[in-house]
Amino acid sequence: MELAGRVAVVTGGGSGIGRALALRFAAEGAAGVAVADVAVDGARDTAAAIRASGHRALATGCDVRAEADVVALVETATEELGPIDLFCSNAGIGTATGIETSNEDWQRVWEVNVLAHVYAARAVVPQMLARGEGYLLTTASAAGLLTNLGDAPYSVTKHAAVALAEWLAITYGDAGIKVSCLCPQGVRTPLLLSAVASTSGAVVLAGGKVLEPEDVAEAVVAGLRDERFLILPHPEVLAYLQAKATDYDRWLSGMRRLQTRVAASLAASPSAAT
Repeated sequence: MELAGRVAVVTGGGSGIGRALALRFAAEGAAGVAVADVAVDGARDTAAAIRASGHRALATGCDVRAEADVVALVETATEELGPIDLFCSNAGIGTATGIETSNEDWQRVWEVNVLAHVYAARAVVPQMLARGEGYLLTTASAAGLLTNLGDAPYSVTKHAAVALAEWLAITYGDAGIKVSCLCPQGVRTPLLLSAVASTSGAVVLAGGKVLEPEDVAEAVVAGLRDERFLILPHPEVLAYLQAKATDYDRWLSGMRRLQTRVAASLAASPSAAT
């Protein structure tokens, strides 16, 4: 997909990867970008930056945990900008906790990291099927292909997000709907920065280069152009995934060793992760 002349919707567009995607889509010549975020001021800031560059943008508040909000987002974007060519279901959250996470927090992460993608597909796929074309971009994580030590809800729900994206690609691919799944490793976003003193954040920082959101947006544009399912801003993630598939037990042993090293590092210097 070439983005010039296309209408795109980005959830979680007020900051981090979502903001970088929205700005980059506009720079690529998108006909309009709908920026949605539960923090509506962030969405407005992103939309204002897009309009300042001479492009059309819409800002709206949207709690992706509420299906009615997602439906309203699709309806408003379609009415004001035109039929949606690309829906980027990008909002996501983590906990930096394990199985002790409260049921309420498990539910909250499930709603944002999984059900929001279901709601987006329900809302936008019918209009795409009617036109015989459309594109869905799911922001998952390398954690959805591998794992995220120290954050059980994030790891589990990101695996589910990848699985849903696979299902959508298989089910609707022959009907003209393309699907890509974005799986970055470390990206300098509020989500990562809030977890730097935890095991999950320390593992990400120790695992390789931390990219800027703009680097991720560059990878996304290239991936959409090539219509690739997996978009991996960190190419090494593919090698990790191949190693995991080749010898699962060896991979699990290696992850346990990594967990031990990171725990020892945090215990010796709690501020080392920063």
